[in-house]
Amino acid sequence: MSSRDTILQRLRHRTGGELTAPECDFSVLNRPEWSTAEKLDMFEQTIESVHGEVHRTTEDGWIDRLAEILQTRSAQTLLIAKQHEIGKALQSATKNREDLPQLLVYDEPVESWQNALFSDVDAGITSTRGGIAETGSLILWPSVDEPRLMSLVPPIHIAVLKASELYTTFHQAMQSQNWGTGMPTNALLISGPSKTADIEQTLAYGVHGPKELIVLVIE
Repeated sequence: MSSRDTILQRLRHRTGGELTAPECDFSVLNRPEWSTAEKLDMFEQTIESVHGEVHRTTEDGWIDRLAEILQTRSAQTLLIAKQHEIGKALQSATKNREDLPQLLVYDEPVESWQNALFSDVDAGITSTRGGIAETGSLILWPSVDEPRLMSLVPPIHIAVLKASELYTTFHQAMQSQNWGTGMPTNALLISGPSKTADIEQTLAYGVHGPKELIVLVIE
């Protein structure tokens, strides 16, 4: 009898009462609500502690700040979504300015431009569904227009976050956004750039994802 069969047999012949879910006390999660300024300060402090980067900006000034950030890193290309308002705003902006890098639109299957995606993209920009102040995390819900690879492949991931969509805790975010009514097949929580450590505990960034995570917070 295999180990799997042994485990299944034990489960089938178990004794005792009906299996029930343990009681959960969620009262500890009902913390006092922080102000937007408090949440933003905590989010910035927490995400920067793990080598993330936060830039506070405005609805009218985020493209200017983005251009400055990309110029300091000598980025030549920026991956954008075709249909999202961020991509549309950048495509419109490039018509009247020369300080933005070449825009690469994610508008075809990955199989047809895999080499270019992995070799020619310097940075990628995505929207977010919100942020969690307590843990310094971004919430991303990938879609057909903004697939997972947009935040995974480019060496620099730039995320746009609205300060009004910052939540104190993960529990609050799920409740406020009513996650129970439906979620995507791939919901993401991102807390800093990609990092890993070998057996000697030497920390390395960008081994299996972006080397840099830059958050543009629109106040």
